Amino acid sequence: MAMEDRGRILELELAANRIRRHVINMVAKAGSGHPGGSLGLAEIFAVLYFDVLRHDPGRPDRPDRDRLVLSNGHVCPARYAAMALSGYFPEKELSTLRRLGSRLQGHPERERLPGLETTSGPLGAGLAQAAGMALAAKMDGRIWRTFCLTSDGEHDSGPHWEAVLFAGARGLDKLTCVVDRNSNQLDGPTEKIMPLEPLKEKYLAFNWDVVEIDGHDIRAILAAFERTRTASGKPAVIIASTVIGKGVSFMENDYIWHGKAPSPEEAKKALAELKTEEARILKAMKTGGPHK
Repeated sequence: MAMEDRGRILELELAANRIRRHVINMVAKAGSGHPGGSLGLAEIFAVLYFDVLRHDPGRPDRPDRDRLVLSNGHVCPARYAAMALSGYFPEKELSTLRRLGSRLQGHPERERLPGLETTSGPLGAGLAQAAGMALAAKMDGRIWRTFCLTSDGEHDSGPHWEAVLFAGARGLDKLTCVVDRNSNQLDGPTEKIMPLEPLKEKYLAFNWDVVEIDGHDIRAILAAFERTRTASGKPAVIIASTVIGKGVSFMENDYIWHGKAPSPEEAKKALAELKTEEARILKAMKTGGPHK
């Protein structure tokens, strides 16, 4: 790997680690929230905000900005952390998550915070909103792209599949859907509640370009977004295999952390693990050693 590419990957790994630390602090202080999916999407948010998206925190409404729709709005702690690290608002404001009157509500509210395109809430609705934006861009000949983050659990919803059918039929090739495929939802494993497999083949049947990746591999994420940028004539979906609670050993692969806040002691333990990981990344950046 070229030194420049390696450095870029380490910087994104560091950003993902800092997102995770903010998530733990935010949810623990609020006493409620959704840490599992937020931790699992840290690399995706890091790559989007620090590499992929055309956006400007100083001009959040610039007409040519890319649109990012968060359909699974409960993972907003990770998005808020990425936005704060990008400069949309001060990092100290993250401590107001879920407080009465805060701009950082438990689901994103478009009119409260600059840089949001939609108000998230009902699962299964985001892709339809994103498809509408992508269709508008296509009709008006605009260059901006639309990205939509979705959970695998919200694939239980019929409106999501209507949007999949619509986007494929309209050939919305500037639309990219990312599926957080952690195989867990509120009540347990997705394959026991409402089996999704074969998920790839379902999207292919609806005329989508499909990329399957490890959702924690920065290089794979970068390559997937680059591939979707060059897709022609059809929308693209990135099925990202992730681990719920990633980065915190006692949270990983346990659906109970979908919507459970850590206690002060659990938060302390989680932050210690993430601090150790941060030290490893910083050492690799300084010494030129392997990034993994």
